[in-house]
Amino acid sequence: MRHTKISTRLTLLPIRKLALAISIFMLVSPVAMADTTLLNVSYDVTRELFKDINPAFIDEWKKVSGETITINQSHGGSSKQARSVIDGLEASVVTMNQANDIDILADHGLVPADWAKRFPYNASPFYSTMVYLVRKSNPKQIKNWEDLAKPGIKVIVPNPKTSGNGRYTYLAAWGSVVKKGGTEAQARDLVTRLFKNVPVLDGGGRGATTTFTQREIGDALITFENEVQLVRKEFGDNFEVVYPPSSILAESPVSIVDKFVDKNNTRKQATAYLQFLYSEPAQDIIAQHFLRPRSAIAAKKYAASFKPITLFTVDEIFGGWKNAQKKHFDDGGEFDKIYLPNK
Repeated sequence: MRHTKISTRLTLLPIRKLALAISIFMLVSPVAMADTTLLNVSYDVTRELFKDINPAFIDEWKKVSGETITINQSHGGSSKQARSVIDGLEASVVTMNQANDIDILADHGLVPADWAKRFPYNASPFYSTMVYLVRKSNPKQIKNWEDLAKPGIKVIVPNPKTSGNGRYTYLAAWGSVVKKGGTEAQARDLVTRLFKNVPVLDGGGRGATTTFTQREIGDALITFENEVQLVRKEFGDNFEVVYPPSSILAESPVSIVDKFVDKNNTRKQATAYLQFLYSEPAQDIIAQHFLRPRSAIAAKKYAASFKPITLFTVDEIFGGWKNAQKKHFDDGGEFDKIYLPNK
């Protein structure tokens, strides 16, 4: 089996160079800088991350520019968030959990088609993967994707039509079959049986976590690696984390929203904010929140937090996000055929 190697090497723009660039700008521009507000429209399970990232950036920006900046947050299912921006929510930046939700902004003229080339690693400053959270002692002995599809197992997954979390789960299960040489028919069968075991489809990942942990529904929650680790941290020994033999590379892409930063004259601040995500201070915070950093320094420092796992990509198994969206998640696609007839 060929293993997908994920590189963690990154050449970063040091904060001191960012400071120098901003200082030069201030020297050539005598206009006093007014206080600025940015809106980061993000996906469900990054609330805690940006509560720590934002103050760090605000402090750094104040030091290098003299400007006081405010950053507001909006969270929800990734695809629902993208739709809100299309419908007029004036995001300065979007920090999503799949490229598809920024591609659709490009389709509506809000960002350029080549948005992924504007920052390193396809504009993804960190990544994750899909793992399982099970109840203490794993009473149903859930160890792999096939176990989740067995009769009598209840699986909590957010809706793939509205949530990148749910979409990654669906693709991870499908891809696990193809990755080990299975056919499309076998992959479809596994995913069909798995979703027959889903008693409720929440709109986003955080809602699914609440259903599993607080409403106590289900035998397993499938979600991002960082989310299950945060649950373990909060609830202690009530749950266990299970790593499947293989899973999907879940990149978290970012973009400034050109239409709105130009309208509100915040391009410079929004760009610096996203650049900051690649800096060593931010990468350290990212790793503390159990998201896999791009920085080799942070990756080494927090290596114990990230269990090795074989990862495959959306490009490798599905031919890219646009193909995956059209085949599996558009109206009338594979997911509708699999799930809707059973409800």
